[in-house]
Amino acid sequence: MTRSAAAAFPPHPVLASAAAGIRHVFVRDLVVPASVGVWTHEKGRTQRVRVNLDLGVAEPQTPGPDQLDAVVCYDRITRAVRALAAGEHVQLIETLAERIAQTALGDPRIRSIRVRVEKLDVYPDAESVGVEIERTR
Repeated sequence: MTRSAAAAFPPHPVLASAAAGIRHVFVRDLVVPASVGVWTHEKGRTQRVRVNLDLGVAEPQTPGPDQLDAVVCYDRITRAVRALAAGEHVQLIETLAERIAQTALGDPRIRSIRVRVEKLDVYPDAESVGVEIERTR
């Protein structure tokens, strides 16, 4: 590949992540009830939201033991998402996404997170509406 062709095609993100020692832990299509919304009809009730997460986790210098506490546990992350969604009413899904990101980044091994939160039942002619954020340390 020529030098100009290499510049036109940057390294694939997975390869870049592998070189940096980053492991991706993800949760796909977690649907939870949440009290969220600014409109009167959204208050005092829950609605379905779908959450997708991609966590960039720093890998240790040497492989860890084959034990749960040696890795970022997706079960702990999904429990935290469920608890945040079940908590107090928030007006904006952006707020819920930020709270999810801040909670996950409380684990020092997590270097970055991408959070997508979607409302599923807003428009009959759209599968979902939502927001996606990315945060890094």
